[in-house]
Amino acid sequence: MTPELAIAFQTDKSASEYVSLAQFIDPFNFDVVSVYHDLPFHPGYSALLLMAPNLHNCRVGIASAIPSRMHPIDIAANTALLADLVPDSSSVYIGLARGAWLSAHGISERKPALTAIRESVDIIRYMLSGQTGGYNGKVFQLAEHVRTPYPTPEKMPRLMIGTWGKKLSAIAGEIADEVKIGGSANPDVVPAIKDYIAVGENNASRQQGSVGVVMGAVCVVDEDRDAARAKARREVALYLPVVADLDPTIQLDPHYVTRLQAEVERNDFDAAAKLISDEMLDKFAFSGNADDLIAQSHALLEAGTHRIDFGTPHGLNPETGIRILGETVLPELRKHWV
Repeated sequence: MTPELAIAFQTDKSASEYVSLAQFIDPFNFDVVSVYHDLPFHPGYSALLLMAPNLHNCRVGIASAIPSRMHPIDIAANTALLADLVPDSSSVYIGLARGAWLSAHGISERKPALTAIRESVDIIRYMLSGQTGGYNGKVFQLAEHVRTPYPTPEKMPRLMIGTWGKKLSAIAGEIADEVKIGGSANPDVVPAIKDYIAVGENNASRQQGSVGVVMGAVCVVDEDRDAARAKARREVALYLPVVADLDPTIQLDPHYVTRLQAEVERNDFDAAAKLISDEMLDKFAFSGNADDLIAQSHALLEAGTHRIDFGTPHGLNPETGIRILGETVLPELRKHWV
């Protein structure tokens, strides 16, 4: 499995900015372009439908759709439309996750949660393969006459499940192509996640290691290393309360996440940043100069990571950060890994 280098974006832009952004990043030949599907930003598919016609050499997908927020019928329909915009339908992937920040936005998670993810996969594949006969699950149902009314992709898109959990990783080992650990740049966690996935691979009689591990996190790269790391601390503070205590390789003070979350909810990101040590920053973000990112990436790839997602905001100035990634980081990594 050849490692992939990807770039991922928050969906907080205007329609024209999505188009110009795609045109700007296309020549750098990232292997994958992902967009987030976080609340309360634009839905990921909306952004990718604008970007995809201007991306010619990469896979595209959202990381990740949330069945509690978007019905799997709609995920399938959007995926089919996206696949119609790219040269090869196998260039599209579907990302699914349980989601974060749901209750803060008045959204209730579909229960049982793991069943909802498994059944979402069934329904998405039902619709994209043109099946008939209906579906009768515990969470989702389709009447017998329900069938796909739109053109479907020639090839079934790859499936990625976003999770840190043992049980959902095992499910992914049975039915998915990739597992994404969102908000982490920690190489120590990769072997643990691989072990979780292997349980499902064994249950489904799949070859061990056939499901790739994707690591993605905030990325801030600049020639001014100190400034880049300072900005990364502020950026990662939003995500750290969600993921910090999910990492099985890190022991945290029980009150740490509570303190960090309180500062974020007060919008005091300067105070939140002061709570993030150098060690924590390196485990949960890509930050510094090009050499820093190359070293972090080597460590992740050596640990068995299949794909690295360099996430928003990319730099002190986004275009500068993207250019450093595309012109310096990617070529250096590809010398060794591709």
